[in-house]
Amino acid sequence: MNGEKMAEVIKISQPVIWMSQDDEHRGRIREADGGVVYPCLTVDAGLHLLTDVRGKIVVVEMPGMGYSATSIFNAIHALDRDALVIFWNPQGSVQEAVELVKLGAFHYMSHPVQVPLDEVSSWVNAAIRKLASAYGEVAPTLSAPTPFREEPWRRFLVGESPAMHKLAEIIQLVASRRSTVLITGETGTGKEVVAKAVHLSSPRAASAIVTVNCTALPETLLESELFGHTKGAFTGAMQARVGRFEQANNSTIFLDEIGDMPMETQAKLLRVIQEKEYQRLGSSEVHKIDVRVIAATNVDLGKRAAEGKFREDLFYRLNVVPIEIPPLRERLSDIPQLVDFFINKLCTQEGIEEKFVASDTIDALMQYHWPGNVRQLENAVDRAITLSGNRSLLLSSDFPLASAMPVDLASDALAQEILLPESGLDFETTVNRLERALIEQAMRRTHGNIKQAADMLGLKRTTLAAKRKSLEAVAS
Repeated sequence: MNGEKMAEVIKISQPVIWMSQDDEHRGRIREADGGVVYPCLTVDAGLHLLTDVRGKIVVVEMPGMGYSATSIFNAIHALDRDALVIFWNPQGSVQEAVELVKLGAFHYMSHPVQVPLDEVSSWVNAAIRKLASAYGEVAPTLSAPTPFREEPWRRFLVGESPAMHKLAEIIQLVASRRSTVLITGETGTGKEVVAKAVHLSSPRAASAIVTVNCTALPETLLESELFGHTKGAFTGAMQARVGRFEQANNSTIFLDEIGDMPMETQAKLLRVIQEKEYQRLGSSEVHKIDVRVIAATNVDLGKRAAEGKFREDLFYRLNVVPIEIPPLRERLSDIPQLVDFFINKLCTQEGIEEKFVASDTIDALMQYHWPGNVRQLENAVDRAITLSGNRSLLLSSDFPLASAMPVDLASDALAQEILLPESGLDFETTVNRLERALIEQAMRRTHGNIKQAADMLGLKRTTLAAKRKSLEAVAS
């Protein structure tokens, strides 16, 4: 690309400190509207300039810098925490990229040969946009689009909080790789949504993602579900079956709630990830496979591995790129957008005119702690739309959040509910009613997932199943 074209593509209006030992790379950026590029051959020179010019944008090309990317970033932020740092490391790893983004780096590029000019332009200009927005200035006219904002996968991530921007950045970093991803977060935070975003941002997006809920399937059927079986492999196997991994060949498989996977199945999954091959149940024939694995859990797999409840070697194979989804209470500023998103979605599904939310209602929703996270918020919006009837405006009274409060926060109301009357009561019947109400609420919140409902109630899965069966017998 000639110099004239470069000048057309990359223009800056902010000081940029460019750490690189390659004159050609530093020459890629062109000054405009008062912007200045400060070329630096060493990290020390760049840090010295940072104290002198207080440049807010720093580009670091790692080859020859003599320090790790993490130490360079920490040194920059020690001098200026507002600086936006963009890294390029052709020898970098996904793990390094994720670590730096979590620390606060603005962007990380790891192209093995040369950074594409349009990507350099896009990210430098995006940093300028962010500065203009932060300081209330008018953003300059820029030729490059805002990175990933209009990408199809981004519609799955609702919200503009810093946490959501970091999440989007990490997704884009891992998108083009084959690396296994482990998504963690509390129940209801949207782990499956993030898995779909990772898949749709990857080169495999043309094929459908295959989802398996490891909790929903009995242990005896999970292996067959994952790897398939031959006719007669076990009692009831009347015909051969294609497994989920085979269905996901050249695509992505999402293993939800993998912490509940039996040990025997874990061993076979480990082989699939390591060797890229599998065998159908009842067959010795080996099938090669090209599948990207994304797993999710709401438990601490590292702790479970240490306790011997999960294979340690499988944990390390899954935890190549960890993505942690923050709970809703840590990104309350996203609630207005989430409410609008759910209203549009639910009204469209019901075929009714779109409703609106009063501003004081939004304020009230942002004061709540949302123990059930985004899923609970969606259910609350669904209920509010139903309770509002023909009204187009949703009011605070349409969101009876008190009924969803944890028992310890509603203890006074609970005490009134079970206050012993003067005439006495039937103790067994009252206790059964209370148990039934709590179990039904937990099952609704977890969409019928008995394992998650048991965790919410502090019970073992088998205990909850027994209680449900006992209550059903009493009712009948």
